[in-house]
Amino acid sequence: MSKGILRHGAYVPMRRLQRKAIVAANGWFNSALRTQGKGERAMANWDEDSVTMAVAAARDCLGDFARDTIAALHMASTTLPFADRLNAGIVAGALNLAESVAGHDHSATQRAGLSALADALGGSGAAPVLVIAADKRRVKAASPLELSSGDGAAAFLVGEGDIIAELVARANRTVDFVDHYRGDGVAFDYTWEERWIRDEGYSKIVPATVKDLFAKAGVTGADIAHFCMPCTLAKVAGSVAKKTGISETSVRDNLADVCGDTGAAHALAMLAHALEDAKPGEMILVAGFGQGCDTLLFRATDRIGSTKPTRGVSGWLARRREETNYQKFLSFNDNVEIERGMRSELDKATALSSLYRNRNTVTGFVGGKCKVCGTLQFPKTNVCVNPNCNAFHSQEPHPFADMEGRIMSYTADNLTYSADPPACYGMVQFDAGGRIMIDFTDVTPDEIEVGTAMDMVFRIKDYDSQRGFTRYFWKATPASSAAAKGA
Repeated sequence: MSKGILRHGAYVPMRRLQRKAIVAANGWFNSALRTQGKGERAMANWDEDSVTMAVAAARDCLGDFARDTIAALHMASTTLPFADRLNAGIVAGALNLAESVAGHDHSATQRAGLSALADALGGSGAAPVLVIAADKRRVKAASPLELSSGDGAAAFLVGEGDIIAELVARANRTVDFVDHYRGDGVAFDYTWEERWIRDEGYSKIVPATVKDLFAKAGVTGADIAHFCMPCTLAKVAGSVAKKTGISETSVRDNLADVCGDTGAAHALAMLAHALEDAKPGEMILVAGFGQGCDTLLFRATDRIGSTKPTRGVSGWLARRREETNYQKFLSFNDNVEIERGMRSELDKATALSSLYRNRNTVTGFVGGKCKVCGTLQFPKTNVCVNPNCNAFHSQEPHPFADMEGRIMSYTADNLTYSADPPACYGMVQFDAGGRIMIDFTDVTPDEIEVGTAMDMVFRIKDYDSQRGFTRYFWKATPASSAAAKGA
């Protein structure tokens, strides 16, 4: 039985920073930026990073899929929050995967996401494997990369069975061609000259790899219906297509105008976007460049379209809020040091032993359900909260992450410290039962009211700058219908 893609999903943050705002702020220094001031780039909120975006993309991909059947999780990013901690382990905990799942981190190249997908497809065993890629790259102010980059994630479930796209062939090259790099302990990428990257890098390495792929698969460029190749340099994808016999009409939009390049995630994001449009029998070629090249060739099956992501690339792109405050972007990415006030000066040490003991509650957002009366509650306790029950030790684990709730009460607090004031929080009553006092995110005070439907999202709770530890928890955000209304 052939392996292939079972499901796909993605995540793009709600905020879209207008490039004209970047140009307006920095054009005085670098006038060449004015030619790149069109469109917008995806901008992660202050409480988002590659881990939280990976969780969001995976939830978009998995839907109601039985998560306890997933055998492995591959997490790819060049901006992992922990250099020595299994980042895939945090994601697995937030998704409530079985502890028997194998976790792997992939990094150090822009093709890490596609390489992870290739590894998962080439592995042994029929059990499903989850592959996620996400990036939130820090970029220097007034740099071309600041304009062309974007934040986002993509996820794929691969394996055997009811696949929507089968793997036809793969080919790769490893070449230490340094188009850019980021040294250990350095915050920003160092990029080399564009013409060199285009002529010596993309134009030679990618076509050679694609031709190897065609030889393995016994196909030609004319057979390709969708060609996905991330590249921030104009017209390079079209040039590569021409060299390999692929029709210009098959070159996929690289989402530069509406999202920006999402780094290690972008090849997967473009592939996910192509799968939204693909028809049975069509061939999809995806190429990832970075110290060599990875190429994967897929054929859409008759089941294409039978399993769809919750939102997908198109849905997340439609869920947008225009952002024109460039200073906010700098602050969220620690590119400017602002006075945060005395209320932010708290010791945020995390008791790792307590975090471990309560990991299902904190990371997995698992509460309890009384097996005597059926009452739901968060967190799980030794005594049922139903006053007509009060049974002891009757709580069975019950996940709350995918449950929708509604605001019972809320506060927009300008005194409590928040990286994006005011701090919005309140009591959320879940439709199926249970309630929680919780922070809100991706909202403004005028968008929330009592009764507003809310979804749960995995986000950064706070960051311990003294010890370099990121603490995560769940927050509430306006549900799909409410978010669309406020966008």
